[in-house]
Formats: sequence, C-alpha cells, structure tokens
Amino acid sequence: MMVMTIKLMIVNVLLMNRKTNGLSSGSKRYRARFVFVGAGGYSLPVLQRSGIPEIRGFMGFPISGEFLVCQNPDVASKHVSKVYGKAAIGAPPMSVPHLDARRIGGQPVLLFGPFAGFSPRFLKSGSLTDLFRSIRCSNIIPAAAAGLQNLDLSLYLLKQLMASKSQKLAELRQFVPDAKAEDWTLVTAGQRVQIIKGDPKKTGILQFGTEVVAAEDGSLAGLLGASPGASTAVQVSLDVLASCFPEDLKRWGPKLREMIPSFGSRLSEDPELAKTLHQTTSWLGRVDSCFVAFL
Repeated sequence: MMVMTIKLMIVNVLLMNRKTNGLSSGSKRYRARFVFVGAGGYSLPVLQRSGIPEIRGFMGFPISGEFLVCQNPDVASKHVSKVYGKAAIGAPPMSVPHLDARRIGGQPVLLFGPFAGFSPRFLKSGSLTDLFRSIRCSNIIPAAAAGLQNLDLSLYLLKQLMASKSQKLAELRQFVPDAKAEDWTLVTAGQRVQIIKGDPKKTGILQFGTEVVAAEDGSLAGLLGASPGASTAVQVSLDVLASCFPEDLKRWGPKLREMIPSFGSRLSEDPELAKTLHQTTSWLGRVDSCFVAFL
C-alpha cells in the first residue's frame, strides 16, 4: 500500500501535456514536475545525463552473481528451507553463501551461491561500454581511492573469477556433501552495481546498499546501489519524500503514521510503541512457520 500511495503521489504531479517527438520509433516526451529514476543499474547513467550537480563524484562498480542450480527432483525435494553459511574473509556482505529451496513452475529447485562474476554492463542485457561511458573527471579519483582501500575485495573477486566449476562444487559440498556435478548447472543470475562515491575523509568509498540522490530543487531523484528489493522499498520511498517533498511531508504526516505507526519515532526511545508493534507484527513469524510446515 505504501508503494502504491507513493506512485499515486507521483502520478498526481504529472502534467497532462504530452507530445510525440516525431521519431519513427514512436517515443513520447512527457513534461513533469517530478521524476523518479528507478532504472536499476542504469540509474547512474540516467542521472549523469540529467546534469544535476548532486551526481558528481558517483561511479558504479558492476558485479554479476552466479548460482549453482539443481533441478533434479530427487535431490531438490529433500531440502525445504534456506540455509546460510558465513561470508569469506574480505568478501562483500551480499556474498554470504546459502542453499535456497524454491519452487519454479511447480517443481522443486535448489540454488546455491552466490559466486561473484564480472561484466562491465550495468544491466544484465546492457552494453559492454556501460562502465567506461560512466567515467567522468569528477569520479576518477574517488574510484581510485576506493579501489586502494578495498584491495582485499579486489583479491576476493579475482579468486572468484578464476574459480572453476569443480572449486565451486567443493563449496557446495560443505552444504550438500554428496552433491554430484551432473545435478548442478552454473547460471548467471543478474547484475548489481555497487556505489562508489566521493568522501571528505577517505576521498572515495565503495558503498554497499542503496542511496537516494536528489536534485536540490526536488524535481529529480534516483536510486543508486544494489537494492535487496522489498526490504528497502518503504525506506527508499520515505527518503524520496523527505528529499523532494519536504513541505508536503508535513501534510502527509498523519496518513503516513496511520500506515507506518513508527513513522517519525525512535523505537529505542519509545519502549511502549516498540512492544505494541512487536505484538501486532509477530503473526508474520507464525505465518512463515505454517508455510514451511505446509511445504
């Protein structure tokens, strides 16, 4: 509901004027008071093309993810949960190895990973020149500084890129000791573009997670970084509202507090509210337990 409300807010500020630019492709141009750039890994190039000064110093480092996939029902049906291990020393947070049970097309499937890969594309089907075209005078120094500060990560990525399928199967066998090579296929899952940005103390930093970059006048905002999806959607929406609609946010406050009871409050300073929210949301855990039992 929160995301739907945000979408309605954005739609309401769109002007009704629309015109075709006359190109044979049939593309259309819209005039809007506010634009949100949610283009995944391609948000960086779009924001760079917008020319807003707030994007200066930002750069993206693309990392692809690979998984070993088992579609043998005799193997996949024996595992019905998600099991996490521990990330290797120097590995990024999203590299925590895990064995994941899924149902795809009604059939049980197992996935194990992720293993890091590299492609200069900002999207899985993007251009091989994406990374190079994003280089600017303002982001070269921050990128170099971030690289020097993360040599352990660079070494980790290099080892991952050089790892053979047999080495990856060896990692899998820490979770599934009797795993057979013929049951598992290596697939590329997608692309993540990690944030590299300038920093007053470290010159440049590699940042995991997401960040909202907004124009000073509130007319444009975009989401950068590797987002885990639904778990950050509400916070990202609130960040956009705070950055681009500060005056309206005061008026929307009561409705937001109705939708998000903790909005504007610190649960660490309000134990009664924390207790109430815990009681009203604890049923989610029971639903998860019932779902696992059902599987």
